[in-house]
Amino acid sequence: MTYPATTGDFRRPRDPAPGPAYERSAVIDLEAIRHNVRRVAAAAAPARVMAVVKADAYGHGAVPVARAALEAGARWLGVAHIAEALTLRAAGIDAPLLAWLHTPESDFGAAVAAGVDIGCSGWELDRIVAAAREQDRPARVHLKADTGLGRNGATIDAWDQLVGEAQKYQNEGLLRVVGIFSHLAVADEPHRPETDEQLTAFREVLTIAEDAGVVPDVRHLANTPAALSRPDTHFDLVRVGLGIYGMSPFEGQTSAELGLRPAMTLRTVVSHCKDVPAGQGVSYGLNYRTVGASTLGLIPLGYADGVPRVATGGPVRVDGVTYPVAGRIAMDQMVIDLGGREVSAAGKSLLGAEAELFGNGADGGPTADDWARAAGTNNYEIVTRISPRVPRRYINESETPLVPISRSMKRPV
Repeated sequence: MTYPATTGDFRRPRDPAPGPAYERSAVIDLEAIRHNVRRVAAAAAPARVMAVVKADAYGHGAVPVARAALEAGARWLGVAHIAEALTLRAAGIDAPLLAWLHTPESDFGAAVAAGVDIGCSGWELDRIVAAAREQDRPARVHLKADTGLGRNGATIDAWDQLVGEAQKYQNEGLLRVVGIFSHLAVADEPHRPETDEQLTAFREVLTIAEDAGVVPDVRHLANTPAALSRPDTHFDLVRVGLGIYGMSPFEGQTSAELGLRPAMTLRTVVSHCKDVPAGQGVSYGLNYRTVGASTLGLIPLGYADGVPRVATGGPVRVDGVTYPVAGRIAMDQMVIDLGGREVSAAGKSLLGAEAELFGNGADGGPTADDWARAAGTNNYEIVTRISPRVPRRYINESETPLVPISRSMKRPV
């Protein structure tokens, strides 16, 4: 099925139009999501799993992915922004849900009203408390410590003050400290010592909080690489993003070797084939020219669809053969050099044949990792940047009916 762009008003879509697969689509295998959650949950046990579904679930679709993750045993959901959390609440998802990246313009009142847990690095605390007073209900807060990443989170020097203020407000019934957390900087590079240093710092902030009388329900530090490789970082909860989408966080270690299944397949169809002579220039700049007489295939995906413009040479699989992108990737399209081959193995024209940019790597097919190498980036960026112009299609959906929006939930005004 195809889901609309994520909004606050989620409804089950109509059946897709009849006929062949869409001109272009990102096919999301929800059973792969479930498998990956179960795989990480087994590795992290007895710690529980927070499925991170920020950035529209890394481009996979926040609502359907959140449902699949919860079905597979994830106990929490995590997002960056409060607006993302409210979208999930509007879809009827009432699982514990944490949002951790804020600005002075963030709607803390809406978060408190919707029962969204709020990450707090320090400056947000007074605003959160004001929202709790306004909503006449305690806020659910996770205090964040900066143990070495250098982004948000209270420094070790500021931690005493944050814990003391949070405890005071907790005693007044204005908030509840549900969690204490931090984030690792180099867990995807297991040989580096900074993870040990951050773990030591995290234990220190937990001790300071405990000595002040702040004992959270959950302590969480581990991301996907730490969940899979560092049991000493698991504590009560692991936050898993990349892993639930089936991709490896480690250089030199594949998804399959980790027991993960990539969930997204980016595919389209060949939109044009034409014979050209030797020396034919291809795409802007004419940086590629055919060596001999050849056939060019046009692939109707480009950087407006989220394919990196710099990824010349990225792989496209057509009829069982993988071809590198020839020349520059344009806004809406790219070209592959079919090398004189314009018919399939079955003798049919390749016009209209399926073209796969990346998928689960079965039978040697291209992967998001291949495109990351071509673009000089990581696999996170490849899937996350696929634009809303590319329809998402979902396979292996659950038979469980969608949960209706709770009538008892206090909705933000």
